Formats: sequence, structure tokens, C-alpha cells
Amino acid sequence: QVQLVESGGGLVQAGGSLRLSCAASRSILSFNHMGWYRQAPGKQRELVAIITSGSNTNYAGSVKGRFTIWRDNAKNTVYLQMNSLKPEDTGVYYCTCRRTTLDYWGQGTQVTVSS
Repeated sequence: QVQLVESGGGLVQAGGSLRLSCAASRSILSFNHMGWYRQAPGKQRELVAIITSGSNTNYAGSVKGRFTIWRDNAKNTVYLQMNSLKPEDTGVYYCTCRRTTLDYWGQGTQVTVSS
């Protein structure tokens, strides 16, 4: 079993920044990958960014150049730095990881960007 706990969400004005953190209950070295998804009201959950065990990254086109994902293996934590935030970035952000063939999800953290 893996528990993921997100933090760092909040309310920010357009153009501002937030940093999300996701702490795992076990060593993230055992994960195939970790990542962030988000879900806006009335929309499907969508991939934001992902980082593999080899630290390769992939981003949604809408956040490329504004968001950065990285991992701290010593702290078993993955981060998402979000800059130049836009109102369309508003949503619940979920941390996820894959270990062997199982996917785990955090409880989500709300990000609200006001115009």
C-alpha cells in the first residue's frame, strides 16, 4: 500500500505562483513514475505532468514552460512548481504514482486562480 499526501494548494491571482508537494508513505525509488493530474469542475481529470523513475519528465501542452515537476528521493516527495498561473489552471490537483501494476492517488488539493 502507498499513501500520498498533497499540500500547497490555495488561492492565487493570475500570474502568480504556487508549489505543490506530494509526500509518499514509502520510498519513491520503488515507483515506476509519479505525477500530477487535475480536474476542473465539470471536466474530466487530465494529466498535468509526470516524472519517471529515471527522472524523465512529460508535460501537458497547456502547462509546458510554466510548470516544473521534480522529485526528491531522500524526502520521498514529488513537487510541482506552477508559475504564470492562469484562471484555466483552476481545479483539484491530484498526485499519483504507479508501483508495479497498481496506481495510487492522493486526496487532492484545490488550486484556484482568480482573474
